[in-house]
Amino acid sequence: MLFWAGGDTIAAKMSARLKTDLWVQAQVRLCDLQFIPIAVTQRGDPDAGSILLKLLHKDGLCLLLRRSTTFEGEQGWAIAAGGGAAGSGVAGGRVTETREVSEDTADGYIERESARDRDLWVVEIEDYDGRYEIDGPVET
Repeated sequence: MLFWAGGDTIAAKMSARLKTDLWVQAQVRLCDLQFIPIAVTQRGDPDAGSILLKLLHKDGLCLLLRRSTTFEGEQGWAIAAGGGAAGSGVAGGRVTETREVSEDTADGYIERESARDRDLWVVEIEDYDGRYEIDGPVET
């Protein structure tokens, strides 16, 4: 049996993971309830496909996030594209300062990732008013 440094078994540290298609369906429903436009532009593996979240903003820029696992083993988000000087942070589930990119740059990144990962889901949200709440920490 394998143990972590704290003495817990690996099975005790593993958390139940929500299937990707259920997470996407939940986001569609949550956005519908708040009248936030959302589109699933690419469907991947329903059980464990990776997710790219494209948040469109008023100024023509967007934030591209990839679902990831934090060092603590929890689900979170990593900035997928954009290496600008601005930092990122989350306040109350909303991204405050971001590394935004043009929509063309984001689409190019999505196209390259789609060619490599057939299980990839792409979800686009028109978050012009900053109302969408991200469901985990955003790491840079």
